[in-house]
Amino acid sequence: MTTTMTLADLAATSLSATGILEQHGLDYCCGGKQPLEQACLARGIKPGTILREIEEAKVASAAARDWRTAPLDELVKHIVATHHAYLKLDLPVLGHRLDKVVSVHGARDPEVLPRMAEVFAALRAELEMHLHKEEAILFPFIEQYGRAEVQGRPMPPVPFGSIANPIAMMEREHVKAGDGLSEIRTLTNDFNLPSYACSTVRALYEGLQVLEADLHVHIHLENNILFPRAIALEKR
Repeated sequence: MTTTMTLADLAATSLSATGILEQHGLDYCCGGKQPLEQACLARGIKPGTILREIEEAKVASAAARDWRTAPLDELVKHIVATHHAYLKLDLPVLGHRLDKVVSVHGARDPEVLPRMAEVFAALRAELEMHLHKEEAILFPFIEQYGRAEVQGRPMPPVPFGSIANPIAMMEREHVKAGDGLSEIRTLTNDFNLPSYACSTVRALYEGLQVLEADLHVHIHLENNILFPRAIALEKR
């Protein structure tokens, strides 16, 4: 690993690396094309510190799955079972929690809470449709690509010209989701609790922070590992 590697390439070395980048506020997800050196300079962090922490974390979790080499259909199943399942379960819970906070505290924070509800509702609707499109259209073909690779067969034809076409659409939707997450982080003042925080507000902020962290890993696995591997297989 070197300081000239992009954040996306660093994150792809292990899931423990994503945790280190997350802790330091380095965007390996939608901003993953930025070199580590440049990203660290902007945040006043020493790149060597990041590399050392990543190496230490990798040693501590040596048994972690390397998704850069795992069969593609296995990676797809992991994303659906782990990240899609989490979103399907927690988005409704967070939506209900946010509605309750707005109804109780909306008048005390009229500039932040209504806007947060609006941003979350748009993010939730976008994500729920996004998951459906991936599971119904894109992922089944990527799983077929993975099986064809393992069995040494040609890649199966796809009805949308190239696998890169729906992937490009999913990546654009990932950017929109990243923008929504960024605005929620701004509205919550980096998830710092407001003075009126009750147990429901605390649970909401904690849930939104978990949502952000999970989506960062989720989008990273797709943008930086799953999608490039599928496109590379098609071009083979």
